[in-house]
Amino acid sequence: MKLLLLILLVVGLFACSNDDILIPKPPTYLRLNLPKHTYALYASDCGFSFNAANLFKVKDVYDQKGIKTCHKDIDLGPLNGVIHFSFIAMKEPLATYVNFANDKVDEHKVKATAINDTQIIDKKNKVYGVLFELQGDVASPFQFYLTDSVSKFVSGVVYFNCKPNYDSLKPSLDYLKNDLLKLANSFKWN
Repeated sequence: MKLLLLILLVVGLFACSNDDILIPKPPTYLRLNLPKHTYALYASDCGFSFNAANLFKVKDVYDQKGIKTCHKDIDLGPLNGVIHFSFIAMKEPLATYVNFANDKVDEHKVKATAINDTQIIDKKNKVYGVLFELQGDVASPFQFYLTDSVSKFVSGVVYFNCKPNYDSLKPSLDYLKNDLLKLANSFKWN
């Protein structure tokens, strides 16, 4: 009996080896190997210029009649997204345009876990504005507006070509934030 119990104990110990234990692995995301930040001057014939990241492609937008407008779509290249960039020659008071831009940011409060803003103030070049960073699973993680506060107003909205998943987009968002700050801080009215 003792021999049988000893044999069962030895067999039981060998049956419990760690070699066969399977541990499920958490889902992973592809690592982005993005280039160093480099910039080139983009000058529009609409009266503004800024430093755009070299991986961006600024595309003209045409109206329904096929006439080129001052709006731009900025392709984000390997980040798989776009910045819808709009230029407006102001006809209403500045507050109308600022309130509209703020209302567009507020639409994302339902999904946003935080909204951070960075003020842009360049008195020398008369460029004033705000860059909004929306955290969480929002459709547009960055929005911004810039103005001369008298007659010109531009706004930008970032969209990615994927379902919003903040955790998986975080490396792209961190990379893009540097480029957006560079765009905003180098913006000039011509």
